[in-house]
Amino acid sequence: YFSSRVEKTEYSVLEVRKDYEVRLYPAHIVAQTTVKGSYKEALNEGFRIVAGYIFGGNTKKQGIAMTAPVVEQKVARKTAPATESASESISMTAPVMATIEGESHTIAFGMPRSYTLDTLPTPDDSRIQIVTIPERKMAATRFSWYRTDSRVQSKKQELLNALGKDGVTVIGTPQYAGYSAPWTPPWMTRNEVMVEVK
Repeated sequence: YFSSRVEKTEYSVLEVRKDYEVRLYPAHIVAQTTVKGSYKEALNEGFRIVAGYIFGGNTKKQGIAMTAPVVEQKVARKTAPATESASESISMTAPVMATIEGESHTIAFGMPRSYTLDTLPTPDDSRIQIVTIPERKMAATRFSWYRTDSRVQSKKQELLNALGKDGVTVIGTPQYAGYSAPWTPPWMTRNEVMVEVK
């Protein structure tokens, strides 16, 4: 599902530094859920919940194309009002993103750009929220191989250290973004850690 043909969350590269790049992400819509558990358990459970939505677990019973990355993110945002009553499947975008808040993790899938808050179907699962992430500037660094909790945490700290050294002001906490399918050879995976910056 995370092939090169999968729609990816858009961004513009504003600046390239030795250890990271600064990007501008336009406002975009995500479907997200917050789950408790270890990093691995929460990422797997959150992925399963939101994947149910894009694979037809919605009021229109309609599939939604996958996108990349899947993101683990901390920031909670308001849900969008929705009142559909048919069912629809939605394409998934990459990355899948996640951010850790104690033992709570928010897992978000970007929605394809062809959808708006008004055209996305309502999730059948009340644990899923449809939210708009506002335009923001992010510092990001890429890495390959496995996305273990310790490896992701180490990469997050490396990014924060590099930003601190450069005097960049960080907003919020770092997040993990995964672009690759689980069966991708580790040396070919695309993983990122990123954090909002001023």
